[in-house]
Amino acid sequence: MSKQTKNLNSKSNYHHGDLRSTLIAGANELLKETGIEGLSLRKLAEKTGVSRTAPYHHFKDKNQLLCAIAEQGFKHWQHNAEKIFNQTDLSLKEKYHQFFLGYIRYAADNPELYDLMFGRTIWKQNKATQNLRDVAYPSFNYQVQMTQDWQQQGLLPKGENTLRLSQVTWGTMHGIARLLIDGIYADQTHIDEMCECAVNLFTQGFSEVTDAI
Repeated sequence: MSKQTKNLNSKSNYHHGDLRSTLIAGANELLKETGIEGLSLRKLAEKTGVSRTAPYHHFKDKNQLLCAIAEQGFKHWQHNAEKIFNQTDLSLKEKYHQFFLGYIRYAADNPELYDLMFGRTIWKQNKATQNLRDVAYPSFNYQVQMTQDWQQQGLLPKGENTLRLSQVTWGTMHGIARLLIDGIYADQTHIDEMCECAVNLFTQGFSEVTDAI
């Protein structure tokens, strides 16, 4: 048993901490181990060492739990993106490349979570909770705003509609992520080169003079 699992099973851990956070952490571990289908509130109770009814005080059903996990995933990705954009030692194009590659790596490192965040389990059936919508939609809007900024700075084509360009960019990243997750391209070097190719295509015409501003 891992040290992290032992901590999750420690009663002192949830008595003195935030039980909801402990449950979500345990659910994330279960998600990696069993996938979406294998995750249940009963297994979560066993995983975290609480009574079988305890999870129901925070999540009325499995869907609410899945939405809470996805919500955390969007928050983590947003935090990662902001860290990239706040780096002062990278050029504008380097930041864009890191953003592009960071998205793919986040998906590759968290395939089950990525499936939950962007897959049909929640969104196809319109089962997203309001809390999840309040996090997921602003996350995309943040990318739209960044795309607009990149267009104004000359990194991306100014003549393209900002929303459509954001959608095409995200669609490209999502497609590469799916190729990697689904095992179609298992060689990481291929993915790196694909990301570099995509960035070069999106930033054609960008000059180093603008990059230095």
